[in-house]
Amino acid sequence: MNKQQTDLQSLFNAALDVQAKAHAPYSDYRVGSALLAEDGNTYTGCNVENVSFPLGQCAEGNALAAMVAGGARQVREILIASPNEHFCSPCGGCRQRIFEFASKDTLVHMATSEGEIKTLSMNEILPFAFEQ
Repeated sequence: MNKQQTDLQSLFNAALDVQAKAHAPYSDYRVGSALLAEDGNTYTGCNVENVSFPLGQCAEGNALAAMVAGGARQVREILIASPNEHFCSPCGGCRQRIFEFASKDTLVHMATSEGEIKTLSMNEILPFAFEQ
């Protein structure tokens, strides 16, 4: 296993660990996210639902918040773990949130519950990102 595979496996394991902590009593759709920041640290987040549905928080946004709280500002790569056999891609809002702390070449990994992983660049999942 090379370093890139090791890093990806570490992100997958971290996302699975935090996925188990998700608060998803309404949808039972637990998502975990782990990102590797430029400081070399891994930051994680899970989805947190609210009875008032628009107030729920996505796993990716919570991982980004943990990164910012930890003092880092740049995402090297991020992984989103699905609770089932389908890939879970970031919602439109999360794509823009990730882009705020990423580059067009930042890798976004989407993993199924079976461990199958699909990787795209930020530019591929958000080709017309809002930029100032």
